[in-house]
Amino acid sequence: MPEPQDTAAPERSRRPRRGDVATAPRTAGVWDGIATCVRQLQDRAGRAQLDVLDLGGGTGGLAVALAARGHRVLVVDPSPDALAALERRAAEAGVGDHVRSVQGDAATLGELVGPAAADLVCCHEVLEYVEDPADAVAAVVRAVRPGGVVSLLAAQRSAAVVARALLGRFAEAAQVLDDRDGRWGATDPLPRRFDAAALVAMVEAVGLDVRHVQGVRLFSDLVPEALLEGEESRAALTDLERRIGDGALGAQLVALATQLHVLAERPR
Repeated sequence: MPEPQDTAAPERSRRPRRGDVATAPRTAGVWDGIATCVRQLQDRAGRAQLDVLDLGGGTGGLAVALAARGHRVLVVDPSPDALAALERRAAEAGVGDHVRSVQGDAATLGELVGPAAADLVCCHEVLEYVEDPADAVAAVVRAVRPGGVVSLLAAQRSAAVVARALLGRFAEAAQVLDDRDGRWGATDPLPRRFDAAALVAMVEAVGLDVRHVQGVRLFSDLVPEALLEGEESRAALTDLERRIGDGALGAQLVALATQLHVLAERPR
C-alpha cells in the first residue's frame, strides 16, 4: 500500500475549526489518509462500496463523509446523545440509508460486530479512554477483514509537554514526561497519551502491518483563533498541515503533533 498524504486532527481543544472533515485544518490530513486507503481498498476489492466500522464515531463527522461517498458505515459509540445527533446529521445529509448506529464500546464490540465484518475500521480518539488500549486494538483487529485497514488516531505525549511549557506551566510539562499515562495532573481531561513507538508496537503486537504513521495538528492547535479570520488564512493553514506531512521534514516534526495517525493493514 503506497504511503498516503496526510496531516491534521484533535486534543488540545475539542472545538473543530471551521470546515467539514475533509477541509478543516485539524482533520483534513486524517481525511486525506483515509481517502487514499479507501481508493486502494476499492481497487483491491473490485467494488466501489466498502463496509466501514467507526468505533467511537460520536456525532458522525467522519461517518457521514464516508457515507456521502457511497460506503456503508456502522458507528459504534457509548453515548446515546451522540448517536441521536449522528442520525440527525445523516438524515440532513441524505445518507441515512448508508449509516447505522449502535450503542456500545470497544469492550462490547465483539458482541455487536461479527469477525472480519469491515474493510476499514476507524478507531479515533478512543484509546485514550478505554480501560485497556491493547484489548481495544485486538477487538478492532478481529472486526477488520484480511487485507483491510485500521485507522487509529490517538493523543501524543510529546505534544502535551510542549503545549504545557508554552503556557508557562513547566511543572506540568515535566509531569507529562514522568507520568506513566502522559498526564499533567488531576485536572488533565485525558486519561492517557501515547508515545509513537509504544503505539506502533501495540499495533504490531496484534498482527497488523503498519503502513503509515503521521503527526497531525502540528500547527493548527498552536495558532490563535484570531489569526484565522478568513477563508484564505484557514485554507493556507490546511495546506501547510497537509504539506508538512510529506517527506523527511514531516517525519522530524511528528513529535510536535497533538495526535498520531496510524494506518495499518491486516495481512491477507
